[in-house]
Amino acid sequence: MAQTYKQIQKQIDQLQRQAEVMRNGEIKGVVERIRVAIAHYGLTAAHLGLGSEPGNATGKPKTAAAKSSTKSKAKFGDGNGNVWSGRGPRPHWLRDALKAGRSIDEFRAGSSAKSKPAAAAAAQVEAAAPAAKAPAKKSKRAPSKFHYSDGAGNSWTGRGPKPGWLKAAIDSGKSLQDFAQ
Repeated sequence: MAQTYKQIQKQIDQLQRQAEVMRNGEIKGVVERIRVAIAHYGLTAAHLGLGSEPGNATGKPKTAAAKSSTKSKAKFGDGNGNVWSGRGPRPHWLRDALKAGRSIDEFRAGSSAKSKPAAAAAAQVEAAAPAAKAPAKKSKRAPSKFHYSDGAGNSWTGRGPKPGWLKAAIDSGKSLQDFAQ
């Protein structure tokens, strides 16, 4: 029996009301379980990240000194706008200058060591660069003998662990051969 548009809309409205009632019931259950856990463990709003700052489990506001200590200030600079905080790997501009024979103390912020003029330093880096940098040889890897694709843009060469899309497809009953190309 064919239904009319009005009948289908009425069914949709009924199902949406049913879904809202069910959702509200589930929310009440979840809230009750959360209340029990809060009471059992003695949790506070700060423990739940609802304190004065997100991610601050103590609930105490951070002081200005504590905030500023988390940010790294530039400890090294070349006078051309390139700076480095001293944390993490050295940036290329500093590595190149050190290879060219310059001292790291020349770049230290607040250092009394006078650095060479920028033009002279650049010329020295350029002169040293061809001899210092030999092109690295890359080992060429043999192409994969296998290629698996699902036709929806996902592919795998057969190397490394199986990707999620392939695992899900195999779990749903397909075989690896279904994706072989």
